[in-house]
Amino acid sequence: MVTTDISQLSTECTEWRQILRNYRDEFRSCESALLEMCKKSLSRDHLTQVEHFQNQFDIQLKNIHDLKQTIKTHEKKVQLETSGEEVYAAHENLLNEFLGLENTLQELREEFRNFINNTSCP
Repeated sequence: MVTTDISQLSTECTEWRQILRNYRDEFRSCESALLEMCKKSLSRDHLTQVEHFQNQFDIQLKNIHDLKQTIKTHEKKVQLETSGEEVYAAHENLLNEFLGLENTLQELREEFRNFINNTSCP
């Protein structure tokens, strides 16, 4: 592996972890918004949806944490230049995992925004 490749892979890992930190912060804010909603009088349907989102945020926050740790471990391997082709293959697999999780997080974000916008409570 050449230095440029190592630098590029390391930079990508850093970017992925930052994006995941941003989602983590956003979903923690969403959890706070859910808690505020619970202080208001909600219909049974809205309460069911609040529970759904709380569960999803818990699950996705765990997924974010786990992937961030996996990326961090991978980044250390990249910096040590261990197993050239294996590192590239692992990096590509991590990219696919990252993109899959990011897609799930974007869907959850959109679903939550629609819920907030369509709920009579601010």
